[in-house]
Amino acid sequence: MSFLSYLINGISLGSIYAIIALGYTMVYGIARMLNFAHGDVIMVGGFVIFTFVSTLGLPPILGILVAVIACTLLGVTIERIAYKPLRGTSSLAVLITAIGVSYLLQNVALLIFGSNARQFTSVVNLPGLKLAGGQLQISSVTIVTIISCIVIMLGLTTFINKTKMGQAMLAVSEDNGAATLMGIDVNKTISVTFAIGSALAAIAGALLCSTYPSLTPYTGSMPGIKAFVAAVFGGIGSIPGALIGGVLLGVIENLSKAYISSQLSDAIVFSVLIIVLLVRPTGILGKKIMEKV
Repeated sequence: MSFLSYLINGISLGSIYAIIALGYTMVYGIARMLNFAHGDVIMVGGFVIFTFVSTLGLPPILGILVAVIACTLLGVTIERIAYKPLRGTSSLAVLITAIGVSYLLQNVALLIFGSNARQFTSVVNLPGLKLAGGQLQISSVTIVTIISCIVIMLGLTTFINKTKMGQAMLAVSEDNGAATLMGIDVNKTISVTFAIGSALAAIAGALLCSTYPSLTPYTGSMPGIKAFVAAVFGGIGSIPGALIGGVLLGVIENLSKAYISSQLSDAIVFSVLIIVLLVRPTGILGKKIMEKV
């Protein structure tokens, strides 16, 4: 039963990574850039929920809604101010800017909230499940996290495949120039992509802080890096790849902590990534991009 418990908790953690990885994979797939400030948007969402739920006493659902709106506006603002002027420049310039935005968000949070860890109140207050005569207990946060991941993946896939904006995203991801010639507003499409990714970051922040109820200005840093690893693992640019990569990463990390060493779990996760990329450089579901010369 202990193995099954570790496995379920690993799937729950992997579901959080998958939701975060969606932000990376969508932005890269459409705008061809890596937004390393994405992990800090998670932290911002956590602090917004903390402020409105723990400090002001609002219901958790309202706190999450406010966090989603705040992170959506933040994501669009970051794209408009920091990334849009660099469109068409070298990828190194965009990468350095993303790192700068990440440090900016962390230091602003330090100035406002300080460096002390805050106790985060879980936004999920439901009874858990007890199976096999009580030997296997599944918390309500774990159940809600896994269900949320599945619903988000299905909803996002439907949005991409069935809506006009989703089709525009696919067109821009295939060929930016051709999409412009076909009358697609590329700037608007990229802004919507950042908005969706940032809104999902707020939800991931709520689930992450409910699972690990400690909130600091650096809360989103390591989960953000691991989610990026999950996106690369599954095939960056692929929505199903983000799900597969996130879940596998969470399971590997949790089982490594349980059966090998909690101190070596991160090293094992990154080692598995290196092995996978040596065998399949594009990730599990990644596709090779053919370039004309």
